[in-house]
Amino acid sequence: MDIRKITPGLSVSSQITVKDISILAGKGFKGIINVRPDSEEDGQPGSEAIADAAREFGLAYRHIPIVPGKMTDADIEAFRLARDEMVGPVLSFCRTGTRAITLWACTKAPHLSTEAIIETAAAAGYDLSGKAAELDARRDITSGVAVEAFAQKPQVHDVVIVGGGAGGLAAAASLLKRRPGLDITVIEPRDTHYYQPGWTLVGGGVFSRDQTKRAMADVMPAGVKWTRAAVAHFEPEKNAVVLESGDRVFYRSLVVAPGIKLDWDRVDGLREALGSNGVTSNYQFDLAPYTWELVKTMKKGKALFTQPPMPIKCAGAPQKAMYLACDHWRRTGALADIDVAFHTAGAVLFGVKEYVPELMRYVERYGAELCFQENLLAIDGPAKLATFEVTGADGSKSLVERPFDIIHVCPPQGPQDFMRGSPLVDEAGWVDVSSETLQHSRYGNVFGIGDGCSAPNAKTAAAVRKQAPVVAHNIISVLEGGNTGALYEGYGSCPLTVERGRVVLAEFGYGGALQPTFPKWLVNPVKASGLAWFLKEKLMPALYFDLMLKGREWLAKPEVISHSPLSHEVETACDFSGEKTS
Repeated sequence: MDIRKITPGLSVSSQITVKDISILAGKGFKGIINVRPDSEEDGQPGSEAIADAAREFGLAYRHIPIVPGKMTDADIEAFRLARDEMVGPVLSFCRTGTRAITLWACTKAPHLSTEAIIETAAAAGYDLSGKAAELDARRDITSGVAVEAFAQKPQVHDVVIVGGGAGGLAAAASLLKRRPGLDITVIEPRDTHYYQPGWTLVGGGVFSRDQTKRAMADVMPAGVKWTRAAVAHFEPEKNAVVLESGDRVFYRSLVVAPGIKLDWDRVDGLREALGSNGVTSNYQFDLAPYTWELVKTMKKGKALFTQPPMPIKCAGAPQKAMYLACDHWRRTGALADIDVAFHTAGAVLFGVKEYVPELMRYVERYGAELCFQENLLAIDGPAKLATFEVTGADGSKSLVERPFDIIHVCPPQGPQDFMRGSPLVDEAGWVDVSSETLQHSRYGNVFGIGDGCSAPNAKTAAAVRKQAPVVAHNIISVLEGGNTGALYEGYGSCPLTVERGRVVLAEFGYGGALQPTFPKWLVNPVKASGLAWFLKEKLMPALYFDLMLKGREWLAKPEVISHSPLSHEVETACDFSGEKTS
């Protein structure tokens, strides 16, 4: 729950839970206005459940379901009436808070200046500058001034990037290194950027969690406009992205970097169990320190580590957590009294066979039990029981309950909810791109990057380091009408932290082909080494923040061929003026 105060009587927030209602009551809130339709995403609490909890704690409740990008005058009036009928302070929420603050802005337009409304929203972390014309028009209409329906010529950006994670910011930086004058807008609602590869080391007691976060404003490439908003849907036929506020952002070229969804609710009971009773995960910023606390304090018992079906971000991370925990227990003399088991839904320890012998050496060293084709389905935190679906050699399935003292869970993962039903995704929900050029299969001025695209590479930050230059080169080629093309060869890297001080630096591309960066005499790619640990602990954070996010493509220059493989079978393209052409 991220509460942002707008006025003394109104705050807005992202989605709340039933458990949050008691906290809101304790903070003095008297009413709740829910402006989000039910079933907008998996795991979202229904309006009826929120209403029941609000009634229990004496809070007034109204539900005004607004489909993103389709807010009407009737919705605005309903919000005004609800707010007028409620004693404050009131909390209004949706997925990100954008619809809630947009409704507030539209109700205040007749009485407050547009500048004051936009500044108030900005102070709360919301960018409503794109609604200036509409807010002006609403004030003029109430003053009796005839106004054409908020008409103004839309601004068309050279490049719009959806997502301010590793992929989106790296693409922006690489584009600006090539063309410093490009008009680039990054759409990202969050105000914090995370270095997620560092969370394994937080869970291993090497990093503090604060080392892995930066203010979004500090990592946004200089010269980029940051639109602090959430995307509702895409209109590629119009070269437009529709925001939750209903505003449209127009582009000549689009980069889609939505990331991947951590689907905690696909494991029954997991969300409620996290952070207590020994249930933890390095896949969440605020839980990685809890992992380390559990590891430090465990002296005996049963420790389980789980891995769901692919795809997941950083496929080695679930076993990295196990290795670092086991190494600590070995060093402190506790390992002999701890039963360790790795439960994976897959049939192998690691997908690239060349790395398996070294990993098995550590599995045997730690005495860990490998449980293949066991998929975690449910967790009962208070009872400390985990339920797995076990697939037998004959394909038969059975449910097995396993007790634990601690359990590290890697959650199931998949496409982001806001991408569902988009014309940009394939049947599985991933941004549908060429695996080589990262250009969309149907829309020639659209590109994908990072964990959310369909390219069959390992979903790692290291993959983005090689993808960003390819995307940047090919976008400029499209914008300028050129026919050269850059190719991505599927590079991904997974530094497997097998013990404190040693890492197996797994680097590979499509089909599992090894793609080592360094010569074998310096770093043997299939053996654990201290130099690889040094790279992981000391150099990689700097490579991420100071090179990749600044467009410095050290050891990442793309292969460029003379005749572009960019698809000619596309539905949209843009000439240099920004007008749509066929």
